[in-house]
Amino acid sequence: MKALICPSLGPAENLKVLDVKPPVARKGEAVVEVAYAALNFFDTLIIEGKYQLKPEPPFSPSGEFSGRVVALGPEAEGVSVGDRVLGYSGYGAASERIAVPVNRLARVPDGLPLDKAAGLAIAYGTSLHALKQRAEMKPGETLVVLGASGGVGLAAVEIGAAMGARVIACASSDEKLAFARGFGAAETINYATEDLRARLKELTGAKGVDVVYDPVGGALAEPALRSLGWKGRFLVIGFASGEIPKIALNIVLLKGCDIRGVYWGEFTAREVEANRDNMKQLLNWAEDGALSVHIHAKYAIEEYAQAFESISKRQVLGKILLRLNDRLE
Repeated sequence: MKALICPSLGPAENLKVLDVKPPVARKGEAVVEVAYAALNFFDTLIIEGKYQLKPEPPFSPSGEFSGRVVALGPEAEGVSVGDRVLGYSGYGAASERIAVPVNRLARVPDGLPLDKAAGLAIAYGTSLHALKQRAEMKPGETLVVLGASGGVGLAAVEIGAAMGARVIACASSDEKLAFARGFGAAETINYATEDLRARLKELTGAKGVDVVYDPVGGALAEPALRSLGWKGRFLVIGFASGEIPKIALNIVLLKGCDIRGVYWGEFTAREVEANRDNMKQLLNWAEDGALSVHIHAKYAIEEYAQAFESISKRQVLGKILLRLNDRLE
């Protein structure tokens, strides 16, 4: 079978499409024939050894996928051969088949296409966990989303709107902001041309914002943190800017606010039932159309270089998919 392989740590140019041995389902596992594998920003880091998850080469990138179950190992329960499923694996999904524990799979409802399902687990799973379990966000609260047009950012905009928040989308171009408005953002800020803190003060008055969702880090973190209101919550999602900010803790003291880390991968392992409930909610929202799971582009596996380049250059609006077996739809 074909798989996209990272033979040694380095840039995307090092990747190769190779013929590899098909996986076999072990105890508690299912083998899934992959229809689509989604790429996220962290895939550009994991292949260079710069992410917290560090698999030993050779390995296949992509941590989320959709497809159909083709085999079950011993004691694998909860799915059946032939089921349409989505799954998450950390890495390994850019392959025609993947073996994963069945507790990392969820059945895809008949009304949801497999291409949409492929991009639902990680970005939307992260965002729902962030806003529901970590921020404990309530309807009517103000949510600021940095990097609002990317995979996790757009997911946060959509989920925030679905949860009844007033969403302020922040991004680096007017094109990206217009895109975010189409998915539930009530207001927008171009932080390349506008003063982020001044605009947030203008939009929220003396109250400040309730929740900041930050997958960017870098120079944007401190002005966003300073824009929180009393008992606001700052969610640390990631550092797409490449810079981990150093925060002055007196800001946290004076505002009585919280800085809360969001590590979705660990959450899925430690709080299995809560994650399962989150996935059910996401699938329901996606089937009903409350979530778009917008697909920026689909690439054949041989076109992986273009896919990685579009992510690295911050050109992506929504999700990037690798097409493995689209006949499975």
